[in-house]
Amino acid sequence: MKHFLLIIGFLILSNIVVAQTEGSKIEITILNYVNGTSYNQPELIEKAFYPQANLYLTKNKDELWTVPISEYTTWYTKATSGKFNGRTGNILSIEYFNNIAMAKAEIVVPAKNTRYIDMFLLKKINNEWKIISKSADSQKSNANSNRILFIVSNAHYYGDSKLPTGNSYSEIVNAYDTFKKAGYTVDFVSPKGGSIPLAYINTTDSLQKKYLYNADFMYALKNTKNPNQINPNQYKAVHYIGGGSAMFGIPENKAIQKIAMTIYEEKKGIISSVCHGTAGIVHLKTKDGQFLVAGKTINGYPDAFEKEGAEYLKQFPFFITKTIEEHGGIFKYSPRNSVHVEVDGNVITGQNYLSSKYVALKIIENLNNRIKSN
Repeated sequence: MKHFLLIIGFLILSNIVVAQTEGSKIEITILNYVNGTSYNQPELIEKAFYPQANLYLTKNKDELWTVPISEYTTWYTKATSGKFNGRTGNILSIEYFNNIAMAKAEIVVPAKNTRYIDMFLLKKINNEWKIISKSADSQKSNANSNRILFIVSNAHYYGDSKLPTGNSYSEIVNAYDTFKKAGYTVDFVSPKGGSIPLAYINTTDSLQKKYLYNADFMYALKNTKNPNQINPNQYKAVHYIGGGSAMFGIPENKAIQKIAMTIYEEKKGIISSVCHGTAGIVHLKTKDGQFLVAGKTINGYPDAFEKEGAEYLKQFPFFITKTIEEHGGIFKYSPRNSVHVEVDGNVITGQNYLSSKYVALKIIENLNNRIKSN
């Protein structure tokens, strides 16, 4: 019960901190449903739905099964109130116009190797968003409820210049796809939340093209969370994405630093980065005041590969290789266009977009080994 209240309280607090847009109000309604069904809280489910709402489910493969919300809530009164029942949920998308909205959520039940997709129709009634109908279907899945937090930047330009930059789309996609195939849920956080700039998009690459037209994936990039919306206790690892944007807004952000170090120190989780994303870890400090990178072998985009004298480079607040070495780290790298990954305890770093997949695989291997050892 305590764990449940902490999560609900955090979600409520998070949505108070951010502006109460219609989207965030709809999100609260969907989260009432998600948390109510995950923690056997029928009163939260009732709060999310219009009293006369129906759920349209499937029975006997093809038979439509209409369940009134009054009946549906009774399904969650048979177990201990507030006790986690193994269901985890994730909002995939929200779309609204005036007083009507649609939403989509993923519900994962690892014990049954099952993934549900819920589709909601909502309406604003007496200034409150209510679910007026829900339909769902399921499929077999290896989804395991483990979550990875991708850290991305809102910076559209190099520093104060008008030189455009962005987050490396290829680095995002290569790692994201690897985690998803392994059953992980991936969330995105940026300093300001919301949409982020993207760079290095190559539509001749089949994987990049696949995700470019994946509505749920692109919704997540358009609606990244801000640090106030992140509960570090939910994550097994953080992963800093590269691209020129990674040099700005991320390394000095105290809230993101706290999230990363909470996961690393209190949850014994993994801190990882790739390419210029390594800039995000150079200033991280442990509770005893030591730099995270001190005494560790680190990889990332090396200073030696930067274009000396280039205008973009004049905007850099620091240099990755130099700063890591100044902070007591050992920086290693390979020739250009080589896959290079360094694993030093729970710090895993990669050199470039080609290394993104392999950084993700090392994280998964590390986490799987923990499960086996336990």
